[in-house]
Amino acid sequence: MSNLINIFLEPSKAFADLKEKPTFLVPLLLVALAVTAMSFLYFMKVDSSWFIDHTLLASGKEMSAAEMAQAKSFMPGAKMMGYIAIVTTPIVMTIVVVIMALYYLLAGKISGSAIGFKHGLSLAAWSSMPAILGAIVALVGVVMMTPQTGLESLMLTHADPLLLQLPVDSPWKKLATSFDFLNFWSIFLSALGWKVWGKTSWAEGVTVAVIPSVVIYGVMALFALI
Repeated sequence: MSNLINIFLEPSKAFADLKEKPTFLVPLLLVALAVTAMSFLYFMKVDSSWFIDHTLLASGKEMSAAEMAQAKSFMPGAKMMGYIAIVTTPIVMTIVVVIMALYYLLAGKISGSAIGFKHGLSLAAWSSMPAILGAIVALVGVVMMTPQTGLESLMLTHADPLLLQLPVDSPWKKLATSFDFLNFWSIFLSALGWKVWGKTSWAEGVTVAVIPSVVIYGVMALFALI
């Protein structure tokens, strides 16, 4: 419980405690629960017919009326998407944490820092805690929204819609709606944890922490350009 508080107020102390006893299950469950609850409630409230039309329009593909009708026949309804989210969201988030743990393990071997797989899991899970705040903001939006509201418009910590409102056919739409400013907080926590555990410089910690985001957003920007 103290680490759940300190990760926001005194992250250095939290990581100092976690160095001796690295844990990951509680923060992973809390983030997964918050995101899953927000997604499920959104799909329970959104207008299913409108959501399908909105999704097809957002895909950016030009489709004839016949193609639209065929696509709709294969797409699950909004409520079914909600039930699917209950299963898939925790699984996807767990996979992401495991991938990040493997990345930290590899980075530790390259840099010579003593960061093992269990510490990597802990670093990935605890540094993702700011995502809870984003989920809470979106959850408040779900409660207040009209049924014909896109999920992306509720992500008020993302570049779109916080600073931009790009048209759905913009090649930069996916990048803008994916770029979460809370990532800067998570990067800071990752860098701090790496620095505390490995007794390294800030430069090494920030470099290790920022590489995944640079790769992900760099690839998205590349696809937008081409």
